[in-house]
Amino acid sequence: MESLAMIENWPVPTAAAAVVRADGTLAGSHGPLGHRFPLASVTKPLAAYAALVAYEEGAVELDEPAGPEGSTVRHLLAHTSGLAYDEHRAASAPGARRTYSNAGFEALADHIAKATDIPFEEYLRQAVLDPLGMTSTTLQGSAAKDGVSTVADLVRFAAEVQTPRLLDPRTVLEAMTVVHPGLDGLLPGYGRQRPNDWGLGFEIRDGKSPHWTGSTSSPRAFGHFGQSGTFLWIDPDAGAACVALTDRPFGPWAIEAWPPFTDAVLAELR
Repeated sequence: MESLAMIENWPVPTAAAAVVRADGTLAGSHGPLGHRFPLASVTKPLAAYAALVAYEEGAVELDEPAGPEGSTVRHLLAHTSGLAYDEHRAASAPGARRTYSNAGFEALADHIAKATDIPFEEYLRQAVLDPLGMTSTTLQGSAAKDGVSTVADLVRFAAEVQTPRLLDPRTVLEAMTVVHPGLDGLLPGYGRQRPNDWGLGFEIRDGKSPHWTGSTSSPRAFGHFGQSGTFLWIDPDAGAACVALTDRPFGPWAIEAWPPFTDAVLAELR
């Protein structure tokens, strides 16, 4: 795919990108696919997927108490637990607003570790990374932001989400469906979004503007970006997913570069 070569013009030291179709075939790639990059918040979809495996295994229920009083596993996954951004304190009542929270994902990981009697890093490896052959992906630290991976590994994950083998497709459909519709909230780097729609661990594109995906991205597109200059989106209408990893922190360069890149990828897919 010629569009992927646009990463050569990004003001970053290193970048790699790939597009994978819903049937798992690689549509194209560019850059060092085996280079390990810090994921920052692109860690969250991986952690969420492990949480959904724990749910399907019967280790946890989505609506059981977890996190602050009144909150559930579902609240933690959907950033509606009320926990503050980076502090383990309640900033609002559960379900009242969308408060994007690293602390919420750390509370989620702690809850799953207790329920399974397995450290969360190890549970993630057993539940998601090993079965998908993601041998270059590790988590040491926060389940919200401390993952390290490669484009090659995340292509495997993006193929799984599009055509699930580890989870029932109905569970993945629930993960990409808005939880607690209509809630406003801040999207880090992009300001207040009305509404700020999320599924279970995945941000949902809907009609958000401005946004890190493209102007031609489907409202059903979902995924995540990270403050380390990384993103993963899956667009069901395009029948494909795109991974881009860099080693320059997110900032104005990304806000400027990412949407036209995604639009070029989508145009080439069409």
